[in-house]
Amino acid sequence: MSSHESQHDLARCVIAALEQYFRDLDGEKPAAIYDMVLKSVEKPMLELVLNKSGSNQTLAAEMLGINRNTLRKKLSEHALL
Repeated sequence: MSSHESQHDLARCVIAALEQYFRDLDGEKPAAIYDMVLKSVEKPMLELVLNKSGSNQTLAAEMLGINRNTLRKKLSEHALL
């Protein structure tokens, strides 16, 4: 599977989850969708990449395309340190 196909699969999963979210609202007003999606995706992504890097934060940051200080901040925010 190419990375483009993987991105498309991930996008489909997000769309399906958001469609379900809107169905579950049952007429209630949606709120803070942007933060909800980012928080739902960010923590498991950080956990998996950190695992794949053998807990090497420098390598994990490189894999994510962010600097190590940003990674440490995000790990701290998600209580992963």
